[in-house]
Amino acid sequence: MGLTTVQLKTETLKRLKAHKTHERESYDELLNSLLDESEEEPLTREEIEEIKQGLEDVKKGRVESLEKVAAEFGVKL
Repeated sequence: MGLTTVQLKTETLKRLKAHKTHERESYDELLNSLLDESEEEPLTREEIEEIKQGLEDVKKGRVESLEKVAAEFGVKL
């Protein structure tokens, strides 16, 4: 495996550190994870509409509490 040095501004390094999922995650792992996320398929129009509908439901109070849903399914919180 070849290695290279990359120059970063201090602020950029701080931002990268904030994205680490665990203390020992390498910057190579972190950058590959971020690149993978950026290459994901964009949302479809249908998905965007479903998100908008969900937000509208929340705004209008058409939601159930987590406790109520858990009780319906017999899940202990």
